[in-house]
Amino acid sequence: MQHRHLNHHDLTLAAIDDVIARGHLGDWILLRNALLTDSVIRERVWRICQAKVADPYAQRYYFWMHYVKEHSS
Repeated sequence: MQHRHLNHHDLTLAAIDDVIARGHLGDWILLRNALLTDSVIRERVWRICQAKVADPYAQRYYFWMHYVKEHSS
């Protein structure tokens, strides 16, 4: 996914936020695969979601926060 303001393809905090907010199925599959294999990515997703879940309309963040929780060791 080409991120709205990023000129790289790394999963930085901003890139992960963008994938969650604006991504499509293919983007989420890539994020899921990275999350399952890399604890750093898992922690980044958790941090982003923690900041956003207070919004009752942030259902994507709520989903990803619980996905991380279920797949953390």
